[in-house]
Amino acid sequence: MRIEKKSLIRRKALLIFVIGGVLLLFLGFLIGWTIKNNQKITPKLTPTPTFLFTTPTSSPVPEIFKVTRVIDGDTIEIEGGERVRYLGIDTPETVDPRKPVQCFGVEASKKNKELVEGKTVRLEKDITDRDKYGRLLRYIYVDNLFIDLELVKQGFATSYTYPPDVKHQAEILAAERQAREANRGLWGACPIASPTISPQETQRDECDIKGNISTSGEKIYHLPGCGSYTKTQIDENRGERWFCSEEEAQAAGWRKALNCP
Repeated sequence: MRIEKKSLIRRKALLIFVIGGVLLLFLGFLIGWTIKNNQKITPKLTPTPTFLFTTPTSSPVPEIFKVTRVIDGDTIEIEGGERVRYLGIDTPETVDPRKPVQCFGVEASKKNKELVEGKTVRLEKDITDRDKYGRLLRYIYVDNLFIDLELVKQGFATSYTYPPDVKHQAEILAAERQAREANRGLWGACPIASPTISPQETQRDECDIKGNISTSGEKIYHLPGCGSYTKTQIDENRGERWFCSEEEAQAAGWRKALNCP
């Protein structure tokens, strides 16, 4: 009995030893696996595409169109049927049913066709988007050539600025002065007032309604006898003008002064 008891104890001890060894092996394997799989890995950060977060610029999207028709020296039609009136200039009339064809009007239209018809142009907006007739008001470019300015430089157009659209007024006025001094285009071909009499005085004798533009850009006409008529001065370089009748002034977008009878 004593021998069997000792044998049983040895078997139990051996079993405990074996089980302990197995547990130690398993524990070692588990620790090794955990260390291997829990190593700290620095993630690779993919750079965020900058274009997705770039703050939009304030530059306007260029207006690029093909000119389908030239209407006259300062008005065109672009693809889609929109009509565009050139800003900052005026050319002699050829298509206004209320007026006869004016001196150098045909030449101005032909020159405009030569410069832009069938070509792709870039339109540049100032302040006002459209005139009372629904036409777009824009400066016109073909590549880097500023068409409005070019027409004035060559004597096919005159400066005609309406506030608040005065972005290019200084350079257009300078070009007009140079063309006039050199007698280019209409300055040499068309009759003008005598140097001893200002153009405003000549026009005043024929058309005595004063079309003034206020500091806020409002167009107001003054009849003889209006409260502000005498002190109102007309500056044609700002787009102000004389009118021969109230109907003409109203058709051009002016309203009667409130202090008129």
